[in-house]
Amino acid sequence: MTRIAIILGSTRPGRNGEAVARWVFDIAKQRSDADYELVDLADYHLPHLDEAAPPSMGQYTKPHTLAWAEKIASFDGYVFVTPEYNHSTSGALKNAIDFLYAEWNNKAAGFVGYGSAGGTRAVEHLRLVMAELQVATVRAQVALSLFTDFTNFSQFTPAPHQADAVGVVLDQVVAWSTALAGLRAR
Repeated sequence: MTRIAIILGSTRPGRNGEAVARWVFDIAKQRSDADYELVDLADYHLPHLDEAAPPSMGQYTKPHTLAWAEKIASFDGYVFVTPEYNHSTSGALKNAIDFLYAEWNNKAAGFVGYGSAGGTRAVEHLRLVMAELQVATVRAQVALSLFTDFTNFSQFTPAPHQADAVGVVLDQVVAWSTALAGLRAR
């Protein structure tokens, strides 16, 4: 069965992303088209990139890198839940992505962004990064506004239509992940 990771891309104390990622995961668990897993960056304790060789060489030496590589390699696609900080994604998510290379290749990704502008600029940044990693990004995305999908900018209260948007992202990520299986098998 196709395996999809829902990656919680913030490690910040009091992060809004935890509620968002759990909500996405709860929606995904109701589906039978893939095996979904919530992956929290905070569980991996990745320091600022500390491998001597570039990730494209695949010469990982640190236990945290090896554990992260094994986890990411086990999936066929990803849904990144990203905050928007200063018109970009979180430093923690960018760092986690940069630790690896081949483990990301020939897979699909979708995005759930949140922030004052719905996380759209963070998602656009991630699309560029994913292209370099040979990850096909899907068109659909979820843009959660701190003004309309959160109460007092901190309590997650998504508008009802947002669940449908998550469904479209999951549909596309599963379809593209399945279509790319032949490339991964090479």
